Amino acid sequence: RTIGDRIGEAKASGNLGNTLKILGQFDEAVVCCQRHLDISQEQGDKVGEARALYNIGNVYHAKGKHLSWNMAQDPGHLPQEVKETLQKASEYYERNLSLVKELGDRAAQGRAYGNLGNTQYLLGNFSEAIGFHKERLAIAKEFGDKAAERRAYSNLGNAHIFLGRFDISAEYYKKTLQLSRQLKDQAVEAQACYSLGNTYTLLQDYERAIEYHLKHLVIAQELGDR
Repeated sequence: RTIGDRIGEAKASGNLGNTLKILGQFDEAVVCCQRHLDISQEQGDKVGEARALYNIGNVYHAKGKHLSWNMAQDPGHLPQEVKETLQKASEYYERNLSLVKELGDRAAQGRAYGNLGNTQYLLGNFSEAIGFHKERLAIAKEFGDKAAERRAYSNLGNAHIFLGRFDISAEYYKKTLQLSRQLKDQAVEAQACYSLGNTYTLLQDYERAIEYHLKHLVIAQELGDR
């Protein structure tokens, strides 16, 4: 500020916003991220503007998750305050998405689609969530980003469960399992086995359910995860 460096001030405000978000001081975080947005727009800095929009989305997303953790409810069955917070997150992600499309930044589009999928899922809009996660999946494949691809499969599986399409969920969870083994991530592999066990229980294929729950158990024991 002293040297009149507006872009520097914008970036510093953004960093402050992200730090305050991690500290759980969401309202103060929004103020700082908004300053980042305002200055970026004033300076015609499109990249900074996109980043600020994404960060504000993140703050509302984190706040919504934080509020809903205190109430163990299924996606879609949320108190008004949580709903409004997640809707705001979604709006900022949408604005970020249209800007990064304009800038031709595919990686940033991938991040926006993933977060839009997650917020729509929490809001109980499962079909919309599926649409966004499919876009996320396509971009992850484009970049050969196996970890993002794995997350997309997992999220697609979760959303299909709530639409009662258990067989489709099972297929997505199997892809999650396959990738978690490729990535040698045992904790995620265990999670995928757990999800498959539950899905086969819903499909009333109990033999298979037992098989996957046993695999989950073995990994949990190996990891010493009580």
